Amino acid sequence: MPDEIQVGDVVQMRKTHACGADRWRVYRVGADMGARCLGCGRRIMLPRRKFERAVKRIVRDAND
Repeated sequence: MPDEIQVGDVVQMRKTHACGADRWRVYRVGADMGARCLGCGRRIMLPRRKFERAVKRIVRDAND
């Protein structure tokens, strides 16, 4: 999955968030990945490797 995720993409994570949502919008790409929960708006920052393992699939690309 490297180099596939871009800013603005919506991704589905393997685990659900505490609010019950499992979809996140990516707002930062680099050594650390930033995402915002689409359920409650919480922002997270994860190391790229951990983020890529946690992603189940890309739901919607930024280009769509």
